[in-house]
Amino acid sequence: MFENLGDRLQGTFKKLRGQGKLTEDNIQEAMREVRMALLEADVALPVVKTFIARVQEKAIGQEVIGSLTPGQAVIKIVNDELVHLMGETNDQLNLAARPPVVILVAGLQGAGKTTTVAKLSLFLKQREKKKVMVTSADVYRPAAIEQLKTLSKQVDAVFFPSTTDSKPVDIAVNAIDAAKKQGCDVVIIDTAGRLHVDEEMMNEIKEVHAAINPVETLFVADSMTGQDAVNTSKAFNEALPLTGIILTKTDGDARGGAALSIREVTGKPIKFLGTGEKMDALEAFHPDRLASRILGMGDVMTLVEDAHQKIDHDKAAKLASKLKKGKGFDLEDFREQLLQIEKMGGMGSMLDKLPGMGNLPSNVKEQIEGNPQKHLVAIINSMTPNERAHPAIIRASRKKRIASGSGTSVQEINRMLKQFTQMQKMMKKMGKGKRAMQGLMQGMGGMGAGMPKMPFRR
Repeated sequence: MFENLGDRLQGTFKKLRGQGKLTEDNIQEAMREVRMALLEADVALPVVKTFIARVQEKAIGQEVIGSLTPGQAVIKIVNDELVHLMGETNDQLNLAARPPVVILVAGLQGAGKTTTVAKLSLFLKQREKKKVMVTSADVYRPAAIEQLKTLSKQVDAVFFPSTTDSKPVDIAVNAIDAAKKQGCDVVIIDTAGRLHVDEEMMNEIKEVHAAINPVETLFVADSMTGQDAVNTSKAFNEALPLTGIILTKTDGDARGGAALSIREVTGKPIKFLGTGEKMDALEAFHPDRLASRILGMGDVMTLVEDAHQKIDHDKAAKLASKLKKGKGFDLEDFREQLLQIEKMGGMGSMLDKLPGMGNLPSNVKEQIEGNPQKHLVAIINSMTPNERAHPAIIRASRKKRIASGSGTSVQEINRMLKQFTQMQKMMKKMGKGKRAMQGLMQGMGGMGAGMPKMPFRR
């Protein structure tokens, strides 16, 4: 998300950094570039006008023009205004209410409501240690009820059954009663997709809302629809007292205009971002972190949180113990590290959160986004246990067999073994003090075929 906007803004600010002194003229020129970048990102025109006016007012002040690093001062102003535009801080769900906390989920058909309900259940289970019940009040699509039942098993949520001959109000009320009896902390109610112009359907969800008085009423919007997502969010907010918005499919949205517009237009906070198809691909929305990503400054905090939540700490501890005892780092260990990277969304997702990675050449970005670790895992999976434990025995005939089994070429096998050797050397440094992390990250960098080593300062 924000790939195009980030590239445009970073290019504009690179020119500003080269200015020894800023004047009103070159600030206005930069603001024209920023304005075009925001419009191309499908940010609502009134939002763009307000944003540019705020930035320009602060940027032409004496504190910037007289600054020793005027370019950086302007970037800070833009960063602060982006954060302000998106809502200042992370707006968390209200889970302090008397249990079960009731969450009503609304949205258009096809926005990803049912999948989002399952993702939210998993998020609350893993991050907040809550017991969650889910139910579907979509009485118009039997497939929606079955889908939620299947997904609830995947995320280990309690499923309250419903049928198409029941009334949505009855389903919601009965689910809450069942949640109380089963000691659930949260109950999430999925609803049918509806258009805000469909009066009958809007009256139905209003009745459900009135009957259960939810603590949270969340609107699920497809970020790829851009300003349509903003407009429908506004329309639903006028009909229902929304408490927040979840933007889905942000991994496929290179523009990001909805995320930058919704808060300003609706006055309601974005609470979560759907970042992929997997059940754990749901991120809490942090305006400051997202602004930092847009401006190419990374998002280390989210990376650390991802690592804490998704990395298998028992396996990591075993590997650390193995290295400490002086035992070698073999291909089975390498495979495990690749799978851990995959759990965190792949190399592209990880590097996107590191400062300065936005400046990588486009060809390198394409290689990384192609998830090279998947190909490496396929190669290692085609090896025997003995080959994984003793990579030195892998000669020409073995390479041909491995290439055939993994659908790759001998050249790719050679490249993978070279990358493994680099990683093996770096792992030997893991217990040797202050440069250990540098060694690890450079070793990871080698996994992106042709990717340059990442710069680290001493």
